[in-house]
Amino acid sequence: MRLIRVDDEPEYGVALGSILVSLLEPEPGTAREFNRWYERDHFYAGCMSGQHFFSGRRFLATRDLKALRYPPSSEAVDDTAIGSFLALYWMERGHHVEAEDWALERVLWLYENGRMDGGGKRRAVHASFYSHDWALLRDEGGVPPEVALDRSFPGIGMVISERPEGVSVEARDTWLRDEYLSKQMPGSAVASCLSLTPLELPKTSPAYRAPEPGFDRRSLEIYFLDETPERVWSGFFEQLGAAQAAAGMGEAAFVAGFIPTDPGTDRYIDQV
Repeated sequence: MRLIRVDDEPEYGVALGSILVSLLEPEPGTAREFNRWYERDHFYAGCMSGQHFFSGRRFLATRDLKALRYPPSSEAVDDTAIGSFLALYWMERGHHVEAEDWALERVLWLYENGRMDGGGKRRAVHASFYSHDWALLRDEGGVPPEVALDRSFPGIGMVISERPEGVSVEARDTWLRDEYLSKQMPGSAVASCLSLTPLELPKTSPAYRAPEPGFDRRSLEIYFLDETPERVWSGFFEQLGAAQAAAGMGEAAFVAGFIPTDPGTDRYIDQV
């Protein structure tokens, strides 16, 4: 296994610094319209054409995958049964402020120019900027986080957790890496884990909202999988929440699996 920390010297120059997570649910009956608008317009106009965004990928959750999610609701996600489309965007280390400023200005411009009207009505289930803290690779020569979105992984897992008061980030990270992942990842289909911390928007931002309760004790992990999530679920994700609670390291607030969309097609859309 190989641990990569955010302050490690990048091997090739480009380093992942922060991530934008956007989980959306289109209005019933509009999934096809939403998918086409997002992949052919908003994915590029809203983020990928921006300063210091260097990688992005879209994912979706079928009805079968959404049925595996837990818990039913939390402070982080009101209703974990919704949130069919997930977009992840990578930003360069050391350039988060510029990327965030560009993205917020860009969304306002898109609204003013009628470019946010496509795809029908949708609900933002969870949207936030996150700082990238560390990555744990199952294999010493495994896929580094910078190119993880470009690798054709069959699926990913997304886990939001909230630590109890008095439990530090360092304590939970140590438990997760040394007690859970070090035992569960070797020989499994879980290729890597990226650990993230939510970033609060500046109060001057037009999109600013006061953080929800528990925001400062929240973390998010993204797991890249060599198999689709349902094949990994019972042996890894189903146990994670219970193991974390039993260790006194917090509660799972959102545990969900996704598969990548197939750009240029409507594949899987009838299954969301």
